[in-house]
Amino acid sequence: MQRALVIDDDPAVTSVLKRGLSYEGFAVDTASSGAEGLAIARDRPPDLVILDIMMPGLDGLEVLQRLRAADPRLPVLLLTAKDAPADQVRGLEQGADDYVVKPFTFAVLLARVRALLRRHEAEQPPVLRFADLSLDTGTRRARRGARDIGLTTTEYDLLRQFLEHPRRVLPKDMLMDRVWGYDFDGSTNVLEVYVKQLRQKLEAEGEPRLIHTLRGTGYVLREE
Repeated sequence: MQRALVIDDDPAVTSVLKRGLSYEGFAVDTASSGAEGLAIARDRPPDLVILDIMMPGLDGLEVLQRLRAADPRLPVLLLTAKDAPADQVRGLEQGADDYVVKPFTFAVLLARVRALLRRHEAEQPPVLRFADLSLDTGTRRARRGARDIGLTTTEYDLLRQFLEHPRRVLPKDMLMDRVWGYDFDGSTNVLEVYVKQLRQKLEAEGEPRLIHTLRGTGYVLREE
């Protein structure tokens, strides 16, 4: 379930959007001020922010700058009564992904939200997953369940090969070529050393083995 955060000091707007987006399958948080919205975004990071510009205290453009500083890729849609072309240009130049003018039609706003999320997802580096193991290729972070796993550059490259080819037998010479970039002649055990290190990290808390050895052939990523 994707989480939307609506920041607007008009309770009628937040009520309509909360009801409509919830019906469409979003988890929705609402805030009536910029400061409250920033606090919610920090505690429950959203997948999308719908943000008013004209609010007391912190205005929407200041909130936008702070959201961008915390997460440059967070999709932000400005929803405001400021309809002058110069206002729209300013909002987009300061980092908004889209701009919708009040009064608005919910169906049109929903279509813009979905298009924005599709575009954002298409730009995101993929997260590779197998069983309870995941590898974020953007941040290069690995996780086993809820546990973070620190990887060296070579460990990351090797694990990525396994996750890109799950359940397939990967010959040793292929892994040596793709990770180290040279032909494997059987005279080095560097691959075995790194597989052992990966296993130790992936199984550090007693998790079942995922990287299996096929003697004389290579390795395979599969569940036991």
